[in-house]
Amino acid sequence: MTDRPPIRVLLVDDQALVRLGFRMVLDAESDLTVVGEAGDGGEAVRLAVESRPDVILMDVRMPTLDGIEATRRIVAANPDARIIILTTFDLDEYAFGGLRAGASGFLLKDARPAELTAAIRAVAAGDAAISGRVTRSMLELFADVLPASAAAGTPASDPTAALTPREREILLAIAEGLSNGEISEKFFLTESTVKTHVGRVLAKLQLRDRVHAVIFAYDNGLVER
Repeated sequence: MTDRPPIRVLLVDDQALVRLGFRMVLDAESDLTVVGEAGDGGEAVRLAVESRPDVILMDVRMPTLDGIEATRRIVAANPDARIIILTTFDLDEYAFGGLRAGASGFLLKDARPAELTAAIRAVAAGDAAISGRVTRSMLELFADVLPASAAAGTPASDPTAALTPREREILLAIAEGLSNGEISEKFFLTESTVKTHVGRVLAKLQLRDRVHAVIFAYDNGLVER
């Protein structure tokens, strides 16, 4: 048994039956609790401010205000917000738009209950809900259609200047889609040491998680698309 409070989740989808399905799954878990439901992005923004959930499950295609803009507004108001984009297709450019807007990952709507709960727990713990390898595939597939980065072009100064040589190597390894275990083998480091390096990279570059480390590397030309 744990004394930790349950992870508080906000469900956002314009289909009531979808929300009901997610709620049934989450209600069966003792460490997860649903604190609200929203049927569109505007309501999601309001409820996110009011209830301050730990994790938000965010649909993309909704009336009034879509999930990408809702994500952008929620993250702008609360940089610590953790959002998982819900999508029908596993390589959906809209899902990537959500990641760029500040989401910490994406999840298929037909994900199995164990996948759903694992993703919520991972994001609540500060991890990404998708692997760096999948993120890299999305970047490669949709490089020509994704929104341009505000940092597009060659930066005037080295964006990784704050990193040590080892930390820069770790960043590039993350951008290649390597897991902590794979990075450990590549550089002959323990996984705990790799985890420490990853944490320092994210902190120094002010990045939310591994997903945004990959986006940062691509945006700044550190790796080729």
